[in-house]
Amino acid sequence: MDHSANGQGSNSAVVRDYNERVILAALRRMGEASKADLARQAGLTQNTAGQIVRKLAQQQLVCTVGKRTGARGQPATMLRLAPEGAYAIGIKLGRRSLDALLIDFSGRILQSRRHEHALPPPETALRLVHEEITGLRAAIPPRARGRLVGAGLAMPYNIGSWRRELDLSEDLCLAWNGFDLAGQLQRMLDVPVMVENDGTAVGIAELFTGVGRELDDFLCVFIGTAIGGGLVLGGEYRRGAAGNAADIGLVPVPPSRLHSAPKPTGASDILLTRASVSSLIRHLVHSGLRIGSRAELEQALAIRPPPVEDWLADCADALVQPLLATACMLDLQAIVIGGDLPDDLVAELIGRLRHLLVQAVPEAREPPVLVPGTVGRNAAALGAAILPLHLSYSPARQILFGN
Repeated sequence: MDHSANGQGSNSAVVRDYNERVILAALRRMGEASKADLARQAGLTQNTAGQIVRKLAQQQLVCTVGKRTGARGQPATMLRLAPEGAYAIGIKLGRRSLDALLIDFSGRILQSRRHEHALPPPETALRLVHEEITGLRAAIPPRARGRLVGAGLAMPYNIGSWRRELDLSEDLCLAWNGFDLAGQLQRMLDVPVMVENDGTAVGIAELFTGVGRELDDFLCVFIGTAIGGGLVLGGEYRRGAAGNAADIGLVPVPPSRLHSAPKPTGASDILLTRASVSSLIRHLVHSGLRIGSRAELEQALAIRPPPVEDWLADCADALVQPLLATACMLDLQAIVIGGDLPDDLVAELIGRLRHLLVQAVPEAREPPVLVPGTVGRNAAALGAAILPLHLSYSPARQILFGN
């Protein structure tokens, strides 16, 4: 082993870099904290944490936000991530919409845009995404445009699949299969492009800006055009071997009782056939309602005709076994339920699920705790934007031990 001064200096620099990133990651998750809070969270002495904070402040990555009062002793100076420390863009490409937003280093959304349209051909989607990134990039203050660290792209993996369940055209699905949107986009940009499953992106958003500030082990379920999931264990989001961790939409479930549902090809179906906005729209249209736009869907949901109640019952019934199985396997603190749906509809779904889970939970176990999502409908886009900020400043083990 090399014990030379140069070797020691190099090792010390690596450790300092790692500890700086530990502090930044802790602040991103905690929102605000004192130096003592950060020292405890990072397992450092207060002196070491103080030195790191001073250096990060010099780099315009950390700033003070006042004093914490109400505790014994001297009021503690509170710290947070400095907004102008860096910027990132998040894009969520879905099968019915495109969300784009710009955030600063603290995670605050500076601009947000949403486009409602059916999934376009891949070349059109590439152009739209690039246009949104170009427009959002121009919104960064001129003096800080060099601090754009990257663009995050959240989208369903295998976006051209499940044509039957999601009512997509065969030609469109064939065009998307094999198209590398992230790779094509990277060739058009001079900043890194990071791609993530949209369900995992929702989990990232909740981890750093929502329930993850209180919980370490939870599953996020997001009901959108399909249904996706994001998994957080031990305070870290989990991707899985192929990036498909918590892909709850493909869990087998009994066939739907709704007449509008497509007939399954086997004895069981998959969850996204029954618990998704696509299944809701399909049932409303089958029942004679006109749902050609988001506005018409919102209007129908506000009136709450009987088909909405039918779908709610079927959706809740389909979710019970997947949620119960996941909770039993992973011993979670909570399951977070959100979606591209009005808050009152999500709240009613959670109420129905709580009742059904109490009836279905096995002996010697408690039903999983259900909580509503806190991030909102643009959760996947926000998670996509947080991704380049987190990865650019995260305390990856490779920093200490090499590749």
